[in-house]
Amino acid sequence: MAGPTLPRVSQDSRRQRVADALREAIIKGELRPGDRLVELDLSAQLGTSRGPIREALRQLEQEGLVVSYAYRGTLVADISQEEIEQVLVPIRIVIERFAFQIAMPLLDESDFSALRSLVAEMREAAEAGDADRMADADLRFHELVIERSGQTHCMQLWRTIQPRVRAYFRRDASGHTDRHTVAEQHSALIDALAAGDPVRLGTAVDEHIHIHLDEASAKADANE
Repeated sequence: MAGPTLPRVSQDSRRQRVADALREAIIKGELRPGDRLVELDLSAQLGTSRGPIREALRQLEQEGLVVSYAYRGTLVADISQEEIEQVLVPIRIVIERFAFQIAMPLLDESDFSALRSLVAEMREAAEAGDADRMADADLRFHELVIERSGQTHCMQLWRTIQPRVRAYFRRDASGHTDRHTVAEQHSALIDALAAGDPVRLGTAVDEHIHIHLDEASAKADANE
């Protein structure tokens, strides 16, 4: 199978290591939507047996990153702008509006320090033009607040959509009119969390998610 050079993996936790390697290749665009993933070829590239490959592909299918067809095999899944607008963004708004409101009075200074550190990391990534690092810091910011809410079901739902969210964060990173605005948007979220005003926070969460959506939509329109 023609494609990127994937890292060989050790025998320990082979399925997870294979899944991690393939996930990164998909999210970074090294494996593109529609690319066919052949167990035999992946086994040779990754230096492991076909069993862990098969298990990893099942995991990635559950994450929505690949799709299997009866006669076509396993392909890298696409993430359409329609899916982002009609599925992922509405789910994010429901999860984050609720979890952020619950987390707001529970956050302590160490939490705010961690959030500010992630914003600083976003700024550094923007300076370096590192889209991967920026997307990772962005996700960790949201996940930290959701986790602090203590809402188990919110965390479970977030982790279900997180691979798809990360893929569209990474895909759209180059579409930001100014990469530095990502850090500023998250600083505004910190201010809203610190203010302790539920109405202000709800508005800030909505605006934050929709700003990202508007920029992604503009990029999609420009590419048509």
